[in-house]
Amino acid sequence: MAVDYAVIVLYLASMLAMGWWGMRRARSKSEFLVAGRRLGPWMYSGTMAAIVLGGASTIGGVGLGYKYGLSGAWMVFTIGLGLLALSVFFSARIARLKVYTVSEMLDLRYGGRAGVISGVVMWAYTLMLAVTSTIAYATIFDVLFDLPRTAAIVLGGTIVVAYSTLGGMWSITITDMVQFVVKTIGVLLLLLPIAVVKAGGFAEMKAALPTAYFEPLGIGGETIFTYVLIYTFGMLIGQDIWQRVFTARTDKVAKWGGTVAGTYCLVYALAGAVIGTAAKVIYPKLPSADDAFATIVKDELPMGVRGLVLAAALAAVMSTSSGALIACATVANNDIWSRLRGLTAKAEGDHDEVKGNRVFILIMGVGVILIAIALGDVVQALTVAYNLLVGGLLVPILGGLLWKRGTVQGALAAVAVGGLSVIGLMAAYGILANQPVYYGLLASLAAYVAVSLATRPTDPAVLAHWRERLAGRGGDTEPKAPAAEAAPVHS
Repeated sequence: MAVDYAVIVLYLASMLAMGWWGMRRARSKSEFLVAGRRLGPWMYSGTMAAIVLGGASTIGGVGLGYKYGLSGAWMVFTIGLGLLALSVFFSARIARLKVYTVSEMLDLRYGGRAGVISGVVMWAYTLMLAVTSTIAYATIFDVLFDLPRTAAIVLGGTIVVAYSTLGGMWSITITDMVQFVVKTIGVLLLLLPIAVVKAGGFAEMKAALPTAYFEPLGIGGETIFTYVLIYTFGMLIGQDIWQRVFTARTDKVAKWGGTVAGTYCLVYALAGAVIGTAAKVIYPKLPSADDAFATIVKDELPMGVRGLVLAAALAAVMSTSSGALIACATVANNDIWSRLRGLTAKAEGDHDEVKGNRVFILIMGVGVILIAIALGDVVQALTVAYNLLVGGLLVPILGGLLWKRGTVQGALAAVAVGGLSVIGLMAAYGILANQPVYYGLLASLAAYVAVSLATRPTDPAVLAHWRERLAGRGGDTEPKAPAAEAAPVHS
């Protein structure tokens, strides 16, 4: 394993070095939180694909393939569909708003007063997303170095917190681009063909497994529908995803770069399912489906290649973890703490804002590591987060983008009714039940429409300002870096 260890150590060291590089570049709030809004199409596509394809998409996607066959691709497939929908229908408008958080968008659209409560819901979602990604380090470092769970979480979490705190979105962008390349080589170009060959090819796989393993809907229609509600719609409104949209150089980059990233996700989904199906042929009686990825990597790949593929899994986890961490810290600082203190963007200079956001990433990162160590059931925690996100925020966000009659009272009612309904239904049906997100979403929609129609329409001046921002006029006034400085990262 010496060569494999060398590959991993080199990879981890490069992540820290890129964090140091990012620290020198992130000198303003815009640079620190959204990479100066200057990413070109290739950089944008790679980093967007990196953040949405995390440990659940890689290790979990292979596990679903092991359990259900090709239909196990549906979880990651719905993530890709959500990213495609966001990119084609909404990303250009979102990018033109020149905001930093989803809550800022809600305040712009509804005239204020929606930010704090929506910020709390979004903060809970991003926090749990960061926690569950951090816990995944335990699985990977256990395979790599046989580390205890706590030590593995601390090691992986510390590296992510370090480079995220140092350089903010610039560090995360550069590291994500490296992680995207590593994942593409490790999973798509190496593990996928090797797994199929080791399983005897597709003909042998079909002969060895039940027919259900090759049926596109074998995982079940209700499961697929739930994936669409949670993951496809979750992609449309998550702060971690929107914050990447804000990094695009132009609205066209956001639209077409995101479309490329979404298409890549569809390919990645199928690859994971095929790898899992091949693992089922090679190891028909694994104790857990989630062990399929680590087992096939550890037992079937040659020296050096094994290290690269494990680095790919580590890259998948780190990209999601760092993206969720900066989103969590951004929401905590800009949507909750600053509003509670009565601060505005004009109250502090760029330098102080960078320092403040850096402190919040560090605080949130330490908190994420501690919660990850203490938390037992990861699936339940992530389910709660996604249910609250979709049940509480989907309707007011999409309503604000699509229906001009929606009001701030309707938005607040949708968040409150949807969020409380989801919590109550999870208590009644169980956290992992499908009913909470179904009925919670319907309750949120009913409250939004009813209260909006029963209250005075949004002030025409607020809507006029909203339309100006959607058209790309006004908004971010921070000075741009000279073209020569920006050139190296334009792709």
